[in-house]
Amino acid sequence: MDKKDEMATSRKGLKLMIAGLLVMVAGFLLLSGGGSSDPAVFNYDMFHWRRLVAAPIVIIAGIVVEIVAIMGRFKENK
Repeated sequence: MDKKDEMATSRKGLKLMIAGLLVMVAGFLLLSGGGSSDPAVFNYDMFHWRRLVAAPIVIIAGIVVEIVAIMGRFKENK
């Protein structure tokens, strides 16, 4: 196989990229919700620890996984 026919990333890198994407989607799902149907009523659910702490940590973890997947050099098993 020619060098120009090879992909820029390995299979392990692609799997890590997909895993990082799924982790970020999970973080954004944790971030969602907490709305109120009545705008005159204040909803304290928007200050829940899940939205303020857990979701940003999960999103940042997904970004770190993406950086490792893109920048890392992985040995290909043949």
